[in-house]
Amino acid sequence: MEDVLYGFIHALDWVNLLAAFLSVAVGITIGALPGLSAAMGVALLIPVTFGMPAETGLIALVGVYCGAIFGGSISAILIYTPGTPAAAATAIDGYQLTLKGKAGKALGTAVIASFGGAMISTIALYLFAPALAKLALKFGPSEYFWLSIFGLTIIAGVSSKSILKGLLSGALGLLISTIGMDPMLGRPRFTFDSMYLISGVPFTATLIGLFSMSQVLMLAESKMKKSGMLRHFEDKVILSLKELKTIFPTVIRSGAIGSITGILPGAGATIAAFIGYNEARRFSKNKELFGKGSIEGVAGAEAANNGVTGGSLIPTLTLGIPGESVTAVLLGGLLIKGLQPGPDLFTIHGKVTYTFFAGFIIVNVFMLVLGLFGAKFFAHISRVPDSFLIPIIFALSVVGSYAIHNQIFDVWVMFVFGIIGYFVKKFDLNAAAIVLALILGPIGETGLRRTLIMNDGSIEPLFSSIISWILIGLSVFSLFSPMLMKRLEKKEEKLNDELAK
Repeated sequence: MEDVLYGFIHALDWVNLLAAFLSVAVGITIGALPGLSAAMGVALLIPVTFGMPAETGLIALVGVYCGAIFGGSISAILIYTPGTPAAAATAIDGYQLTLKGKAGKALGTAVIASFGGAMISTIALYLFAPALAKLALKFGPSEYFWLSIFGLTIIAGVSSKSILKGLLSGALGLLISTIGMDPMLGRPRFTFDSMYLISGVPFTATLIGLFSMSQVLMLAESKMKKSGMLRHFEDKVILSLKELKTIFPTVIRSGAIGSITGILPGAGATIAAFIGYNEARRFSKNKELFGKGSIEGVAGAEAANNGVTGGSLIPTLTLGIPGESVTAVLLGGLLIKGLQPGPDLFTIHGKVTYTFFAGFIIVNVFMLVLGLFGAKFFAHISRVPDSFLIPIIFALSVVGSYAIHNQIFDVWVMFVFGIIGYFVKKFDLNAAAIVLALILGPIGETGLRRTLIMNDGSIEPLFSSIISWILIGLSVFSLFSPMLMKRLEKKEEKLNDELAK
């Protein structure tokens, strides 16, 4: 409790407030630009947070995350082009409201619902994260081995389009994770006599290459996008009391849906948004308005996709298993700060963690304020053409990767992984799966080898605890989860097609 109170007080330091405000503004800007993702924004910001205290850096990263998820709704509502995949469900009713001259109403609903969904996920974060972290105290080397296997099987969930491609991506990540010093014997592996690779492949440069430079190459290859047509709006963004009462039950319901979906590894904000949208329609008294411009439809999608933000942090911070691709990058930022997911985050580093939690609330308050009073400004950002975006992202990627250790080697690594990331996207592989394997590979390897060394090569201890068997069961379930998700998506698509008719 002492750490919780400390977190709230410390989060109100002017440095943390400034970091939260600026990062949310950057996040909304990135989210409002069609084609750019929240993961790319977080990867680009990691080098900027190097000189910051750990809690300030984490608040800045989560600010970009939350801001980008909401920002995606701006272009979805105004130009019918979701800024992020998570905003696709928002576009259904949001754009219809814009066509009716109620774009301000749609944007107001989106930001209020986003705030509500995030606040519900904050409750889940405070309640469940410490409890799950206590469970991690019982983990020994064999449990950590199975935990890494569970995390790796989630690759199948993250890459729900194809299990095979997900596993290929994971295998590539595992291969890359073996570069550097052997964790048990202290011998260099696959370093090719390069002193720069003794500590492994530079992680931040790898993230920037996979998520940012690859995006530059994709944008440069495609037909240059010119400024989109923006519909100007004059109606109020602030909702009336009656409208707030109308969307309130939807926000609560969808916020809970988003939080639960976020905890489930691999599900992500896009699926949560469509589930939230369809549940809003199912419980609505005005079903006939859905698909024609319903504020409940906008609220259902937005509360759910922002509910994912807090929910997905729970497995990330407690077990080191990211709930979706953005938290995979965020986990990288956590490790770079020297913080290991697990019980230590809530004991030794409790003050940092609870400052981060309180910062999560502040970030969402700033998102609400910026969304309500800056919607018209951010609306113009969605018109920025690719000819401006490409050189900006390119320059930020080069400067960001160089600034980590002030060495040109990291820039070359970033370029190499930019090319790898480009082909990963071209062949529909999964960059998040590569990152996940990069993080979990050393954990699994160390856990397995320690168990075998401690037990004279016997594999029996790997199956001796209940936790190990639970993790084995979860791994098996995780392997089959893509089929379940596919069935769920088909059901959602069918419902949306019926709505469109």
